[in-house]
Amino acid sequence: MGERLSLPSFRLDGQVALVTGAGGGIGAGIAIGLAEAGADVVLVGRTRASLEDTARQVRALARDARLLVCDVTERQALRDAIAGLPRLDILVNNAGVSIPEALLDVSDDSLDAMVSLNVTALFVASQAAVRKMLEDPERRQKGGAIVNISSQMGHVGAVNRTVYCMTKHAVEGLTKAMAIELAPQRIRVNSIGPTLVDTPLARRIVDTPEKRAYFESRIPLGALARIEDMMAAAVYLASPAAAMVTGAHLLVDGGWTAQ
Repeated sequence: MGERLSLPSFRLDGQVALVTGAGGGIGAGIAIGLAEAGADVVLVGRTRASLEDTARQVRALARDARLLVCDVTERQALRDAIAGLPRLDILVNNAGVSIPEALLDVSDDSLDAMVSLNVTALFVASQAAVRKMLEDPERRQKGGAIVNISSQMGHVGAVNRTVYCMTKHAVEGLTKAMAIELAPQRIRVNSIGPTLVDTPLARRIVDTPEKRAYFESRIPLGALARIEDMMAAAVYLASPAAAMVTGAHLLVDGGWTAQ
């Protein structure tokens, strides 16, 4: 008889995951998903009340939730917060911003805000997280995972999204470079590229039936993504089930970029 096969585990029991932008929307959903898979979670965000709401949902799953009230664009504060953790196995870089503007209308403030949050803070968080992961002498055996929340706009262009597309293309390049450099330490680095996800923030953009119909018409599956779709993608990429996946980009875009 041949070797008996079994499905690799999607469980994250015994692991500690840090999620930025965890106070609501996609970040909160991912944190809850990681907790459902067995991870203890470190929640990072600027507003304690929002983080407390996510923490209550995590603790209801019998998992630990630690709060780090921190603006991730404050580099030293972010480094210090991550350095102070007892341990870390998984990082989800979720914090980000989109300011839709025509190319000629982009202000220095908008440019700086998007680059600072979408690219620089993501790099600093990743650097600090890797330092923390490598404090574990058994890291090469245990491995680790970084999941960068990118966008379908990291693969295509769009009107009024010049800076956003620029930052998300940067995230995709950084994901590949980190994946190669960290492979010897068994730290896997991947990105998720969602289409528009149905969150309270997205509903402020898609604020009329006509706008919603337009976006849904661009998505072959005919609907906005759900937070649950992002939860599933993040848990997969963080889990042992993705043990041979690194430097990859998981598009959760309903077929947008396949056109």
